[in-house]
Amino acid sequence: MPTSDYEQKLESFIRMCSQAKESGVDTVIIHHPEVLGDNYAEVIESLNRLATADLSLRVVPPDQRAGSKDSRR
Repeated sequence: MPTSDYEQKLESFIRMCSQAKESGVDTVIIHHPEVLGDNYAEVIESLNRLATADLSLRVVPPDQRAGSKDSRR
C-alpha cells in the first residue's frame, strides 16, 4: 500500500499506463507535468515506466488546461 504522496502518484501513473496498453492506446496525455513526479528521480522513474510500456507522452499546454484563464477565450 502506498505510503507517500509520490508512491500514490506512481501507483496511479502505473495503473494509467497499464490501462492504456490494455486499451491499445499508444500515447498517454496528462494535463499537469507534476503527475510525473516532484523531483528529478521521480520524473525519470515515470519516464522509464512509459518507455517500458512502449508509450508516448503528451502534456496539455497550460493555456488549454481546464480551468486555465487562457482556455476561456
